[in-house]
Amino acid sequence: MPVYEWDFAFVLNYRGVLWEGFLGTLKIGFSSLGLGIVIGLLLALMRLSRLWVVRAPAIAIIEFFRATPVLVLLFWCYYALPIIIGVAFDAYTAAIITLGFQTGAFMAEVYRAGIVSIDRSQWEGGKALGMSLRQLMTRIILPQAIRRMVPPFLERSFELMKTTTQASVITYGELLYKALLLSAQLYRPLEIFTLVAVFYFVMLTIASFAVRYIEHRIDAARL
Repeated sequence: MPVYEWDFAFVLNYRGVLWEGFLGTLKIGFSSLGLGIVIGLLLALMRLSRLWVVRAPAIAIIEFFRATPVLVLLFWCYYALPIIIGVAFDAYTAAIITLGFQTGAFMAEVYRAGIVSIDRSQWEGGKALGMSLRQLMTRIILPQAIRRMVPPFLERSFELMKTTTQASVITYGELLYKALLLSAQLYRPLEIFTLVAVFYFVMLTIASFAVRYIEHRIDAARL
C-alpha cells in the first residue's frame, strides 16, 4: 500500500483562499450574534408578558427554532422563504436570518432565566418607589440580571461560531465552503482540512480561554 505524501507547502500557496473563508466565518458569526441578541431580548420580554396573546407567539417561535435542526432551517430560509414572500435572498442573508433567529431563540431563554432569577423583593421595591415597568427593568432588574447572563451568553456565542460551518450547504463562502472548493481543485483534502481544523482549534481555544477568564472574573466580583 503506497504511503501518502503530505505536502502542506503546496497547499499553503493558496492560504489566501482559506483566510478569505475564515473572515467570512467571522463575518457571519458576529452578524448572527448581533441579530440574535436583539431578537432574544424581544422574545424574552414577550414571553414574560402577562398577556397570552403576546406570550404565546414568543413561546412558539422559541420552541420552533430551538427544536428544528439548523440545516433544515437554512434550506427552508434559502429556498422556500423567498418563494413565500417573493423576495430573493443571497446565501449570506439567508444564513444571517437563520442563525440569527436560532441564536435569538436560545438567547431568549438566557435572558428569561437571568430576569426571573432576580429576587421578587427587587421587583416589589421598585414598584413601591413608583417606577414604571421600563424604569424597573432598565435601572434595577437588567443590570443585575446581565451579570448572571454573561456565562451562558458567552457559551452560546462559542457554539454559534461552530454552527457557522453549516452555512456551507447553501454555498456561503465561509471557511468550510472555501476548503471544499479548494479540495476539489487541488486534490489535497487531507492537508486542506487539517489546516481548517487548525484554524477552528486556534479560534475556539482562544474563545474558550476568554470565556473561562470572564466567568472567573464575574465569580470573583460576586465574592
